[in-house]
Amino acid sequence: MKKHTLVLRLAACAMFISMGFAQVPAAALSAKTSQEILKSMIVDAPTRAAINAVSNNDIRGLALNRDILSRTDDVFSFKLPTKGITNQESSGRCWMFAGLNLMRQEVIKKWDMEEFELSQSYLAFWDLFEKSNVFLEYVIATRDRDIMDRELSNVLEQPVGDGGYWENMVGLVQKHGVVPKSVMAETNSSANTGRMHGILKMLLRRQAMTLRNMAESGSKEAALRAAKPEMLQDVMRVLVLNYGIPPTEFEWRTTDTSGTVSEPQTLTPQEFYQQVIGVDLSEYVSLGSYSHQPYGKNYAISATRPMAESQDVSFVNVDIAVLKQCALAALLDSNRVWFGCDVGKESYSKKGLLVRGVLNYEELFGVELDMPKTERLNYRDQTTNHAMVFVGVDMLKDQPRKWRVENSWGKDPGDGGFFTMSDDWFDEYVMNVIVPKRYVPAEIARLADEKPVMLPMWDPAWECMKME
Repeated sequence: MKKHTLVLRLAACAMFISMGFAQVPAAALSAKTSQEILKSMIVDAPTRAAINAVSNNDIRGLALNRDILSRTDDVFSFKLPTKGITNQESSGRCWMFAGLNLMRQEVIKKWDMEEFELSQSYLAFWDLFEKSNVFLEYVIATRDRDIMDRELSNVLEQPVGDGGYWENMVGLVQKHGVVPKSVMAETNSSANTGRMHGILKMLLRRQAMTLRNMAESGSKEAALRAAKPEMLQDVMRVLVLNYGIPPTEFEWRTTDTSGTVSEPQTLTPQEFYQQVIGVDLSEYVSLGSYSHQPYGKNYAISATRPMAESQDVSFVNVDIAVLKQCALAALLDSNRVWFGCDVGKESYSKKGLLVRGVLNYEELFGVELDMPKTERLNYRDQTTNHAMVFVGVDMLKDQPRKWRVENSWGKDPGDGGFFTMSDDWFDEYVMNVIVPKRYVPAEIARLADEKPVMLPMWDPAWECMKME
């Protein structure tokens, strides 16, 4: 046995003992105890019926609360006109789709179009290229750390992926611009990203090994960085084969609702963003509501920068009531609002419902499942796993009752692709909104410009924001 292997095994045994498992017989379940617990379950007629039902059907259908289903309608007192529904397919680009959905409706309105979509694959291409560069830079910066370092291990576990946040969106658009979907359409790999990501991760981890081996052999930082361009050439090759070549310029023409065709313009992606879209993404503020951390502070998550030249992902942490107030003010003034939430909690996607109590798993299984929001965060039971856009709200006596949501799962779920969110669901499971600064109280907006409090990348807030 190699010496380092023995050391690792001894360390693992020490950890096992330190966790309170020194007395294995006391900690272990004997076969007798397991059988006693099994026998304690009363298998009566209702239980046998439940076994048959649960083991042969979709659990969500069995847990569906039809009383809530019948009481929830899709009538809204305020709705923004929204044309077309996008579909992210088998990818985790929800944050990107939500950001582009926020902008594309402005193009439709400005140019009087029936429907229009921006290229998600164009931004996804550059997102993965920028993330690859960030990964290699991080490996260079941490070349002297032990390979088992917690932060380094987290980065090596996920070198790249679909996940992202608002900062990714802003940085990509400001640097690389945007293009119409007709100029760079979806490919099989852009719509089904798992296999491509697996290959890219293998490549990047091999490159990380090369860089760390160079450092162990005495190479200095300059030599490591000099090796990076050739590595990025390999990354670029993988991306081009999966996405095609992103355009550097293209011809732009529109047809308005009367059938009039505009004169053609030759534009770069940056010119298209500035001249055709014209939405200033730098004027938006990132707000979060994470009750496990003190409110009224600006936070950033270490080692999460979307591009090497940008800052780490950050947000101003506020009470959910303040977050909702800002979202409502922006929406009622005809602004679409990007938000992040835990779409897996109390949701019935077939009908497009995000409503508290719509799925009653506790009643179906006869066990307690719910926890307070702070505990859900601390115990990793809640995560911001999906981003969408608010496009409407139903008001009664100046208070929101429910919210209309533009999703990116195609037209089949919900009301032609639109979801309905109850206001109490908002309180529990919406955790981030992006709104123009003018709708944020001045004292909170100022916090966004302050030096942030740094949180480790394993903080529940970041675990919650890794949308995949």
